[in-house]
Amino acid sequence: MSIFRKTLSCAVLAALGTCALAGCGRQDTSNEATTSASPEASPAITETVNESTAASEQTPTPGTQSTQPADVTSTPFGQHGALHVENGKLTDADGNTVQLYGMSTHGIAWFPQYINYDSFRTLRDDWNTNCIRLAMYTAEYGGYCADGDKEQLKQLVRDGVSYATELGMYVIVDWHILSDCDPNQNKDEAIAFFREMSEAFADNDNVLYEICNEPNSGTSWDSIKSYAEEVIPVIREQKPDAVILVGTPTWSQEIDKAAASPLTFDNVMYTLHFYAGTHKDDLRNRLETCAQNNLPVFVSEFGMCDASGNGANDFDSTTKWLDLLNKYQISFCCWNLANKDESSSVFKAASTTLSDWTDEDFNESGRWIREYFRSMPRN
Repeated sequence: MSIFRKTLSCAVLAALGTCALAGCGRQDTSNEATTSASPEASPAITETVNESTAASEQTPTPGTQSTQPADVTSTPFGQHGALHVENGKLTDADGNTVQLYGMSTHGIAWFPQYINYDSFRTLRDDWNTNCIRLAMYTAEYGGYCADGDKEQLKQLVRDGVSYATELGMYVIVDWHILSDCDPNQNKDEAIAFFREMSEAFADNDNVLYEICNEPNSGTSWDSIKSYAEEVIPVIREQKPDAVILVGTPTWSQEIDKAAASPLTFDNVMYTLHFYAGTHKDDLRNRLETCAQNNLPVFVSEFGMCDASGNGANDFDSTTKWLDLLNKYQISFCCWNLANKDESSSVFKAASTTLSDWTDEDFNESGRWIREYFRSMPRN
């Protein structure tokens, strides 16, 4: 049974105004001249049980318990340490603005093989990234709140944090809502998960928490805000100063709604997601307005293709987006570190390499984004 048949909900996801359910988490395109992907046209929506099962068979051996990274300036964390939000920017203890940039995994239930030390080492040392996002789907097939193996998923998160910590990288624990639309749908599960994770990572100052990936299908900012007001204090019990990322309405595009009624907690940032083939000047202008008003924004997911997670890459639009993010020192993570047969995955479907990748492993988007990361200042 496909994910589309198994999990489609929320008024048919607002008449399919989303992208791939098992892809990036697609976004409404009402403010752009574009066409929504149909379920027949989107290979990510029809992610199969067989693919998920095959991926799960490659689950790496669980790693060791996380330890705090050594305070050495040769690593990103060693250079900057614990981060906080100040005047709308990620900032280190010395008052320096810090821009995080790196890759987001695909769903860790489906592509667990990329959660390994050498993958992350290659991303840090060869790609010049300082951050990794661990995307754990909630409602899709194999998701944490569906029929997934909760203990295995939590172990993958712990492993990912452990590897990132050992490498002195920052890491985002992403509660990847999508077809569940409103984060309140699985709020109790989220509270229990973040309580356990924040306890496990109480000594890890390199961990950021993303509490709701992409609210969608008419979920209001008021609803998201009420959810955040219950989840954030749970994390704060163990991590009083951790940076927490909060999704915004319409597949994390309406950051202006958050700007009009922000949360009252310190060290909170609001997520904006874009897909460069679909989202153009309208959304860029919205971001620039919010950035000029010091709204703390984190682009925790973006792609170079269209909002289905597939289609042609638009590198001109991507460059405009990344130039804007760099102008305001906004952090960003690229979707996705996987070999799924779609434009947004950085590896060819035939690639089975898990680290030290060569040009033979990359598809078009993978080659482009690796070179872009390499061009960034080492941070």
